[in-house]
Amino acid sequence: MAFDIDMIKGVYASMAERVDKAREIVGKPLTLSEKILYSHLWDGNPTTAFSRGKDYVDFAPDRIACQDATAQMALLQFMQAGKKKVAVPTTVHCDHLIQAKSGAAADLKMANSTSAEVFDFLESVSNKYGIGFWKPGAGIIHQVVLENYAFPGGMMIGTDSHTVNAGGLGMVAIGVGGADAVDVMAGMAWELKFPKLIGVRLTGTISGWTAPKDVILKVAEILTAKGGTGAIVEYFGSGAKSLSCTGKGTICNMGAEIGATTSTFGYDESMERYLRATDRSDVADAANVVKEYLTADDEVYANPENYFDQVIDIDLSKLTPLLNGPFTPDLSTAAGSDMTAKATKNEWPLQVEWGLIGSCTNSSYEDLSRASSIAQQALDKGLKMKAELGINPGSEQVRFTAARDGIIEVFEKLDAKIFTNACGPCIGQWARYSDPKNAPKNSIVHSFNRNFAKRADGNPNTHAFVASPELTAAIAIAGRLDFNPVTDTLINENGQEVKFDEPTGWELPPKGFEVEDAGFLAPDEDGSGVEVVVADSSERLQLLEPFVPIRDEELKGAKLLIKAFGKCTTDHISMAGPWLRYRGHLDNISNNCLIGAVNAFNKQTNLVKNQIDGEYGGVPDTQRAYKASGIKTVVVGDHNYGEGSSREHAAMEPRHLGVAAVIVKSFARIHETNLKKQGMLGLTFATESDYDLIQEDDTFNFVDIADFAPGKPLTIEVAHADGSSDTILVNHTYNAAQIGWYREGSALNVIKRESAA
Repeated sequence: MAFDIDMIKGVYASMAERVDKAREIVGKPLTLSEKILYSHLWDGNPTTAFSRGKDYVDFAPDRIACQDATAQMALLQFMQAGKKKVAVPTTVHCDHLIQAKSGAAADLKMANSTSAEVFDFLESVSNKYGIGFWKPGAGIIHQVVLENYAFPGGMMIGTDSHTVNAGGLGMVAIGVGGADAVDVMAGMAWELKFPKLIGVRLTGTISGWTAPKDVILKVAEILTAKGGTGAIVEYFGSGAKSLSCTGKGTICNMGAEIGATTSTFGYDESMERYLRATDRSDVADAANVVKEYLTADDEVYANPENYFDQVIDIDLSKLTPLLNGPFTPDLSTAAGSDMTAKATKNEWPLQVEWGLIGSCTNSSYEDLSRASSIAQQALDKGLKMKAELGINPGSEQVRFTAARDGIIEVFEKLDAKIFTNACGPCIGQWARYSDPKNAPKNSIVHSFNRNFAKRADGNPNTHAFVASPELTAAIAIAGRLDFNPVTDTLINENGQEVKFDEPTGWELPPKGFEVEDAGFLAPDEDGSGVEVVVADSSERLQLLEPFVPIRDEELKGAKLLIKAFGKCTTDHISMAGPWLRYRGHLDNISNNCLIGAVNAFNKQTNLVKNQIDGEYGGVPDTQRAYKASGIKTVVVGDHNYGEGSSREHAAMEPRHLGVAAVIVKSFARIHETNLKKQGMLGLTFATESDYDLIQEDDTFNFVDIADFAPGKPLTIEVAHADGSSDTILVNHTYNAAQIGWYREGSALNVIKRESAA
């Protein structure tokens, strides 16, 4: 039986009335995305037709999911909100703090020892406030959510950008910062700009070596890493119905890499099969009653150009296996000779050292079974591994079932390393090198979602390519980046020329799922007696102090901290990897603030000019010097600033250290929201070329900050060291409520005041 079945039935009970009313108000047929959005309005039944990409709307999500790295800060904030229990079903999943090194058993034991303080904190906070807790080793958050909590037509938010994975079960599931999650935990509305809509029509059928992963790799190529910003991507068509539920989840999951708010599919038979296979027939039965409301109106998919802001067509029958990378998830190359040419031209290492299968994107039973069919062929055909192979199962249920069915054993016979059911290398939790910064140039292939520099192993010279699990397995066996299993042959240990057959696998386990201990701990009904202890001497946890509002007079004479050059993701602003240990201690983790950003003036990282003494130093050290002198600072950036993870540390660290404003050409959605929530100014150049006016010794005077108002640009005098100055205009997207967050120091300060009233 499903978790929270009464809540799910409640959503379905009101859906028909709300969707019918929305259709009447909008005056035309509705997409699935619109049906879910309009049926989850904070005020109940719709009364207004919202303008896509313009109107800020208050929503009422059905549930929240948090992973252990982001949950620390989210729950530390929630503890300040003055609430006895979370207002909506919430779960915490311990998957980020387990380093991949020796193998599942040893790595899990080490994590339970080194991160015991954090796990104990999360378990006790969860128990106190009515939050479901998934223990270390239970699985990767998004696979566990798909198996247990996702349901067609629902809305959820999660403190991880790949929350969007749940779109594979027909949800609108959106990654947010912890402060957004705290709002909803505290019983308040969640605000989102009403998204634009991109329709992707899938025709034909996937076959052979092509996999669902190739669909999103192709979409990433078409839309680029920021082409989906501010939009929901809705997949439809006969090709969409032919995909498995977990295949749909893979496509939605990696939609985060195109900047999309989320991605989703209409309810169909594959979703029903998955619900029943994961012991949720009650959800399937309830969904079937309202199934016409769990997909778009017929007219929408018949004439999508009339209902979507953009329509993309992909014929699955013509799609071929792809590899995306290196260093960006939208650089796409067809497997084989195209890769030979491109790798040679760009000097990408053709020898592959590792193949990695798993992550929240591709760690389902179906994924492992198809990859294992390639591994089994290597055994049968006498092929030796040319690269090393690592496997991260998505959940204990998947691992246990795969082990029962002999899938794990096949990988082990090839000497693959079976890591814990956790994120591992996908988020930099991989002890591959003792000195990653000075490690050699190399190539790896993985079925993950992100491949930014240093992402997997901390080595800036690792060229990471994203592919399907089956292609990853084949390339790892061949040991060459340009191996194309569709056409190429290999020489086995007997000197014979052999060729792989097409991969095979199971959408769902033929004997059903099975697990002995899924790793779930339910909270006490009454958690009032549970004590949450944070030691004053802790290096990993720190109780929060409220942020003090930035005064208008502090924005006269603000100094430039750094002008970031080129791509500046949340990995550049607040690195993961070894820094994950400090995710619950704001002051300690602030020592990684912007250390990965490239300084536009010297093209180096973590080396900026201190305008107080003229010396160069690390970004955090320089910023702490400004803070000690009572000087506010400004960060300047390029396009899509804050792309990547939802981690709000990328906003909280600069705020904690005294950065007042971030001025960029454009923002990634989640990061812009995080800045707002923490009471900072997130601004964009009205004229993009004004970025070029910013000089190393600049001082910023916010001329009209006292008149900060919705829709009104701000004027800034940029004073240069030679006595000259430029006056620039900057735009913002703050509404009245968000300006209130800024004026009171943070959104949390507003929640606390309202809770106390």
